[in-house]
Amino acid sequence: MIEAAGGELRPANAVAFMRLCSTEQCRVRGEPMNFSGKGLPFGNRLPSADDRQIANQLRRILASQKAGEAKLRVPDPNTKKPVEITLTPTMSDLFLELLRHIGSGHAVTLVPIQQMLTTQQAADLLDMSRPYLIKLIEKGYIPHNMVGRHRRLKSEDVFAYKAARDKIRSKAIDELIADGADLD
Repeated sequence: MIEAAGGELRPANAVAFMRLCSTEQCRVRGEPMNFSGKGLPFGNRLPSADDRQIANQLRRILASQKAGEAKLRVPDPNTKKPVEITLTPTMSDLFLELLRHIGSGHAVTLVPIQQMLTTQQAADLLDMSRPYLIKLIEKGYIPHNMVGRHRRLKSEDVFAYKAARDKIRSKAIDELIADGADLD
């Protein structure tokens, strides 16, 4: 059970949770945990040693909960009474992934799926150069829209391309492993 004092937590808002826990006192299984930091988003700075330690501690606690049974207890801002929220498996996975990156010392930025991306943002998400991404766009592999003279891509299209690319890569690796097993 994770309790956070001082604000409303909506399961769909991971940023609110991280900001709340970085600026307020939270309780984990009834024990107070003081969170340091200035409540700044991790996208423009690297997490401090305290941020990493707390993220790893919170990740271990969430991971120990059964899928779909992780619960957060926060006070209702109107009644001040505790409200219990059960995280869905998807939300638990999102928090775990976010906490894993923060715990590893990586800067983190959340990107809404419907957001339009610049070619540089899309290239960064796909871990490729911008010129290579432009070639993929020109070949029609990733749809785009023109805004004036600038290309914009829907993040859902970028993630769809990434998923398809990863599936092809995974299949190729599996085939290589199978071919290698045949040689033994």
